[in-house]
Amino acid sequence: MAVLHRALFTWFITLIFLILIVLRLDQRVRWSWFIVFVPMWLYDCILLVYLIFLMGSHRRTSNDRWQRGAARHIFCFVGLILKVTAEILLCLKLEGSILNLYYVMIPVWMGLPVLTLDVFLSLFQTDILEFCSNIRDR
Repeated sequence: MAVLHRALFTWFITLIFLILIVLRLDQRVRWSWFIVFVPMWLYDCILLVYLIFLMGSHRRTSNDRWQRGAARHIFCFVGLILKVTAEILLCLKLEGSILNLYYVMIPVWMGLPVLTLDVFLSLFQTDILEFCSNIRDR
């Protein structure tokens, strides 16, 4: 799937999810919060299948199974698991569970610093690779 199609699909799923949230918060529907989160779980399932496909194709085509690409796929898989866990805990909290908000936010607090570090390092890695290729070309 092209990048444009993935972006449009992501925006479409997000739009449907936001519409369901507004309907639920405005009390136009009395659905469970688990039903409201169905678009996000559909998107998570598609991402899971996509990640498994990427991991399998990387393993088949690469000589070294533990290259940066494979580690990045595993990292994205763990991030997806943390996201789904946070969604489930949030739904339980919104349904009226006695679950404390502190426990609901634990997967988010675990994921955000690591994801921020990953983005930060990937920005510097591309700069370092460009710098090294410029030096090599001279």
